[in-house]
Amino acid sequence: MIAIGCDHGGFKLKQAVMKHLEERGLEYKDYGTYSDESCDYPVYGKAVANAVASGECDRGIIICGTGIGISIAANKIRGIRAALCGDCFSAEATRLHNDANILAMGARVVGEGLALKIVDIFLDTPFSGDERHRRRISMLEG
Repeated sequence: MIAIGCDHGGFKLKQAVMKHLEERGLEYKDYGTYSDESCDYPVYGKAVANAVASGECDRGIIICGTGIGISIAANKIRGIRAALCGDCFSAEATRLHNDANILAMGARVVGEGLALKIVDIFLDTPFSGDERHRRRISMLEG
């Protein structure tokens, strides 16, 4: 199960991502926001992060205007490794090396086509499991 959330700046892109997930046959849970009315990104970043941290969802996708604020909010939750990705290489590397469990994107930074490619790479790339990466991830938890 994939947790997904956004603020007003990410609402339109979130709709496109949810449609894409449906087309891929992937289950998701929408943690809001549910319109493009102005709202506060920390509420939705933390809601997705809590769902992933608790094990209710396996991974998350969060979207705001830049992706910055909502990723900062998500990373406040213990056990979360939210990575802001605006390109395909970063999406792949953060899964391989960081075992990132939440993808953050900026709707005003990436277009829909690129965003959907980033989502696919993030969801389809496994963690490498290399000892050096496990060691570094454990250092983040401290």
